[in-house]
Amino acid sequence: MKRYLIFFICTVWSVAAVAQADTTQHVVPGRQNSPEQQEKPYVIMISADGFRYDYADKYKAKTLQALRAKGVEAASLVPSFPSKTFPNHYTLVTGMYPASHGLINNYFYDPQRKESYSMRERDKVEDGSWYGGVPLWVLAEQHKMLSASFYWVGSEALIQNTLPTYWYTYNEKIPFATRVETVVDWLNLPAEKRPHLITFYLSEVDHAGHMYGPDAPETAQAVQELDEQIKQLTEAVATTGLPVNYIFVSDHGMTQIDQENTLPMPAAIDTADFIVSGGGMVVELHAKDKKAIKRTYRRLKKEAKGTYQVYTKENLPAHLHYGKEDDKYQRVGDILLLTTAPKVFHFYDRKPAPGTHGYDPDAVKDMHATFYAWGPAFKEGLKVPSFKNIQVYPIVAEILGLEYTHQIDGDKSVAEQVLKQ
Repeated sequence: MKRYLIFFICTVWSVAAVAQADTTQHVVPGRQNSPEQQEKPYVIMISADGFRYDYADKYKAKTLQALRAKGVEAASLVPSFPSKTFPNHYTLVTGMYPASHGLINNYFYDPQRKESYSMRERDKVEDGSWYGGVPLWVLAEQHKMLSASFYWVGSEALIQNTLPTYWYTYNEKIPFATRVETVVDWLNLPAEKRPHLITFYLSEVDHAGHMYGPDAPETAQAVQELDEQIKQLTEAVATTGLPVNYIFVSDHGMTQIDQENTLPMPAAIDTADFIVSGGGMVVELHAKDKKAIKRTYRRLKKEAKGTYQVYTKENLPAHLHYGKEDDKYQRVGDILLLTTAPKVFHFYDRKPAPGTHGYDPDAVKDMHATFYAWGPAFKEGLKVPSFKNIQVYPIVAEILGLEYTHQIDGDKSVAEQVLKQ
């Protein structure tokens, strides 16, 4: 009897942490800023999940419009493929493409480990062995600079034996006012205990975009509420008198899908031969027997008839940075099926949500995210062309004066454009 092993890829990070009761701030004892680091600037990196590149103007987010005018505005921030939440949040803080840092999707199968990573499973989320690269908070702590996180992908895991000095287990039930108070408390700590890097995550816009679609009044309302939250946060932080630099980003955009005409599991896939991982716009097939790859590939190409694209890991388009040469941890499937908006694969009876993401951002502009930045380190009134999210890491490292020798996929070209000399 065939065993169907399908890891459905959900895009909403909120479900990643199944109702957590933990609202306690975790503090790593015995750390303090070195005298040198006490003189360094401050960065608050805010992620608004699913905040599409055009939302601030589309829904008249006046606070964000005013703040970006004082600093830097990118035409868009181009997410990495696949344009999903976990891979792109981790790309933002490592400067590496998903296939390079290993967190290739929200859910994926690892043939070497013979197990799957799931954003729903706390033991996997907190297991640092799944995460490659050197996240910004690890880089900071390695330089004797304290960091804090009010949520970010990877911040709950012991990566390179390091956690942020101050961090929280993901829990949406903590009120926004409490989160703001905590950030202000961090910045009011004595210089030797004060974090210079703070990551801060907000989920509501993504929730609305999925549930109602990007053009719905509910999504407009979520953008307005987030805009008010940014106002509250920046005004509260201003009371500290510290020269704080802000980077406002998102992980991906959002687009409306065809809910009625979804794509079923292709008949050419024999689940006796493959472990099937994914759904939506990316389906990955891991061969149990490599001999099945060629014949299944040929059958899928014939069956697809242009409704979706069929690739092997060897012939995947280079611009995706997801093929065999990019796959550092050998987690990408042997065969991949990709769709283009508004089409999605859907292997369940219930109708999919109207809004989604995950498509190739070069093919679907709606996948593009947001980058705004302001503060003493940034040039003022500057608009720059779209750039890839692998370039955010070098910007933050440059502001904080954190040197790194490990290889990343980003470079300093955008940092040189947007930062004051």
